[in-house]
Amino acid sequence: MNKPNDLLCHVDADDIDCNDSPNEHFETILNARLSRRSLLRGSFASAATAVLGATGLSACGSDDGPLTPVTPPPNPEKLLAFSAVSKSLADVVVVPAGYTATVLYALGDPLSATTPAFKNDGTDNDFEQRAGDHHDGMEFFGLSSTGTPAASSSDRGVLAINHEATTDQQLSSFFLHANGGTTTLPRPAAEVDKEVALHGVAVVEVKKSGSAWQYVKESSFNRRLTALSDMELSGPARGNALLVTKYSPTGVRTRGTLNNCGTGKTPWGTFLTGEENWSGYFTRGAADDAARGNDKSVASLKRYGRNQGATSRHGWETGGADDKYARWNNSKLGTSANGSDDYRNEMNGMGYIVEIDPYDKAKAARKRTGLGRFAHESAAFSLPVAGQPLAVYMGDDSRNEYIYKWVSAAVWSAADATPADRMATGDKYLDSGKLYVAKLNADGSGQWIELSLANAAIAAYAAYKFADQGDIVVNARLAADAVGATKMDRPEWCSVNPKNGEIYYSLTNNSNRTVNPSGSSQLTPDSANPRAYTDMKGTTTQNGNPNGHIVRLKEGTGAAQATAFTWDVYLFGAEASADAGKVNLSNLTADQDFSSPDGLAFSPYTGICWIQTDDGAYTDVTNCMMLAAVPGQVGDGGKVTLTYPQASGATLAVDTFVGKKAAPDTLKRFLVGPVGSEITGIAETPDGKTMFVNIQHPGETTSQANLADPSKYTSQWPSNAGYGAGKRPRSATIVITKNDGGRIGS
Repeated sequence: MNKPNDLLCHVDADDIDCNDSPNEHFETILNARLSRRSLLRGSFASAATAVLGATGLSACGSDDGPLTPVTPPPNPEKLLAFSAVSKSLADVVVVPAGYTATVLYALGDPLSATTPAFKNDGTDNDFEQRAGDHHDGMEFFGLSSTGTPAASSSDRGVLAINHEATTDQQLSSFFLHANGGTTTLPRPAAEVDKEVALHGVAVVEVKKSGSAWQYVKESSFNRRLTALSDMELSGPARGNALLVTKYSPTGVRTRGTLNNCGTGKTPWGTFLTGEENWSGYFTRGAADDAARGNDKSVASLKRYGRNQGATSRHGWETGGADDKYARWNNSKLGTSANGSDDYRNEMNGMGYIVEIDPYDKAKAARKRTGLGRFAHESAAFSLPVAGQPLAVYMGDDSRNEYIYKWVSAAVWSAADATPADRMATGDKYLDSGKLYVAKLNADGSGQWIELSLANAAIAAYAAYKFADQGDIVVNARLAADAVGATKMDRPEWCSVNPKNGEIYYSLTNNSNRTVNPSGSSQLTPDSANPRAYTDMKGTTTQNGNPNGHIVRLKEGTGAAQATAFTWDVYLFGAEASADAGKVNLSNLTADQDFSSPDGLAFSPYTGICWIQTDDGAYTDVTNCMMLAAVPGQVGDGGKVTLTYPQASGATLAVDTFVGKKAAPDTLKRFLVGPVGSEITGIAETPDGKTMFVNIQHPGETTSQANLADPSKYTSQWPSNAGYGAGKRPRSATIVITKNDGGRIGS
């Protein structure tokens, strides 16, 4: 999220590519399939056309408390009973006829009765009491009429919302400062303080009055957690030597949550937020490797994108001498042996799934270290079954990274759906368990490989010597390298189908897929990431897998605790006009085509799969969008073989597995956003009649040089929709309802 897509002409500082491990990624298997006999000179060989589709759902899951099946209404409405929205380049939010979308909560909105109205001219401050920037993942938590937790409530609740980042050019968040901000170092402290406060999470009360929704400015539930908020560390890395800092010499606490992207909702009613592209906020000195004695921390830092001499994204470390600025310098500057006098280990405190109780300000947020440290997106739970462990599915959003799951040591108890202490319940299920990484095989099977010292490959890994389980979870990427996990095309959001428990992962794109790799960061196509092609955006050539795809997994024996699974590709992003034998393998039509899937969530009531895009490859044709799909199941399609001629004269043949063909009533475009925006974050009320969606960074393609002239902004949304002061574009949460009061999507 919050990325100029890695296929755009400008550089994305957060979409780091630091996996140069030699994992085979099917090369061993695929090289055995190389054949000169099938070479077609001058072009790629044609492949059998893949088809994709879905079948209707008759029973769905519920987000009302525990994720257990519920009985559908006697005469369920037809799903996707709306007219598909056309592609659009307009600076508006477009939804189907019969629906209404209104702005609910936008950047800068005050969260207390004493905070002034937002002027939107760059002079506003007090962002600890305002909506942050770059609205991202979110979840809805119901409230009763008296303000107590009520999972079934559909007219009052709190939204827990990620505020991922800021709209940047050079160093500054230019829409947030009156003059566009300082673009040279050092940065003024006032600018740094504002930008730090714009990041993090918000909890904000929302309620329905008549047919309209509004956020409650004076609510006692409203609060912000920023990149400076005190947080607890829990799980196997709590107190580990790798987490010792000047702020927490015992390694049990840290400050802040950063670059919050995808989310999750626990079966016991708390909010999970994923810390995604956090490493770029830290700097390292040019001689730091030697200062550290070239110890194993150097390998860890490099694997997470911080080579010595790395500059930070915003220069926050230059804001002054205060400790709150010094923490962004990840260099070894002190003389202590353990790091208790500097912030050499500070970055090890970022990159986790963070649990927050949205109902209780008094409960400290906890970073659940057992779930691994990487560029987290969402966290999706398996369907709870009494007496069985819970699984949490996760992805690492960077090119050539991995898919993970956590399996709790504790087995699910239905009594924990409404516990007296929600965070203590989180301790029970999220601090003790096993962390696994996925290997997807060329025959459509897969394995979950445990990341622990009991795994001989980890214990003997030459590139990094793991000390204990805390070391493994802090350096989960290195552990996954050690066991030969499958490198994927940027695993972003994941979600669990409430009908059958299958897990869906959006793989946004990967410019480093190529038939003829020229370096360690480039990969050939493989079964789970089978496309490498050229796509044109105007006159710009885009190579690799520019449009992305969605993979789904079906657990084997043991369900949540299974160590084997099967998989296929649910959807391939593509332009409708693209070659059906090589690129548009899902046969998408003009009402269905999309690029760069990112946000992904199932409706707990209808079972609709909602797909959101964060795209740069297709934005000459349409702004980013959200689609609705009626899913099928793993294995409902068949095998397709793609063949690629190589420079050596051989042919690379790649088998992949795709679902059934999509029909007009099983996949439709539902929403298109304003110019320059990403569509991200989705939450529904338990009755399925209200949907909340986030519009992130509209107008991000505006030049800082044009800040003084609103007529040159590439977007003026949402002011052009009648919301708020000023013309500077603002990230915002919208609320969507059906005009006849019915359920969304039916």
